[in-house]
Amino acid sequence: MLFRKKKSKTIALYPENVGDTLRHIAFIMDGNGRWAKSRSLPREMGHKKGAAVFEKITLHCFSRGIHAVTVYAFSTENWSRPQNEVDAIMALLSEYLDYAEKKFKDYDARLVILGDKSRLSPELRAKAERIEEISRDRRHVLNIALNYGARDEIVFACNSLIAEGKTTVTKEDISSRLYTAASGDPDLVVRTGGDFRISNFLLWQSAYAEFYFTKTLWPDLTETEVDAAIADFFGRHRRFGGL
Repeated sequence: MLFRKKKSKTIALYPENVGDTLRHIAFIMDGNGRWAKSRSLPREMGHKKGAAVFEKITLHCFSRGIHAVTVYAFSTENWSRPQNEVDAIMALLSEYLDYAEKKFKDYDARLVILGDKSRLSPELRAKAERIEEISRDRRHVLNIALNYGARDEIVFACNSLIAEGKTTVTKEDISSRLYTAASGDPDLVVRTGGDFRISNFLLWQSAYAEFYFTKTLWPDLTETEVDAAIADFFGRHRRFGGL
């Protein structure tokens, strides 16, 4: 069965259960600060609004049958931002982890933190690891990229293989040691905010991903536009280097 969804004035078709083909969608959540600035609000308010949208969009993707959702929450470079902004983001993440511990079982969802947890506060790190453990056998996967950088991730994977005694490695070896090993590579990467770059995000995994860029700032993103991105994905012919 196919759904018909309007995107502007055109009608796009995509399957009822998109997860049969679109198993993993990743979001570069850009625009929180600009959203707040345009409303003469502190940047922290943009992150608060963005956190609410993040929850809504994640559940919408799960409802569409998508197996895994990855969100770029905090990069290794974001530590250079003003301390009050960093503190606000970490507080929001802590609140979200509390929510996830209580509610994720209702969505049959697993939480995975992508990135180096060593720089997180002991409290936040312990909370994240506890939720990862209790949710590990659930069907859906939510990856939160936190203190994450794709180049660092590839170095981590290679060093893990070296520590195991590997002297030569394959592409499959590296993929198996990446933070995303539980969910595989993304089929679709969506970036909000109007920029056309990937900002050190899932460099290895997105080699053959489809990209969808929108000028919409993350706090303004709706389920309707996510459906438009999904429809756009199903309108493309993925060749993977072939014909």
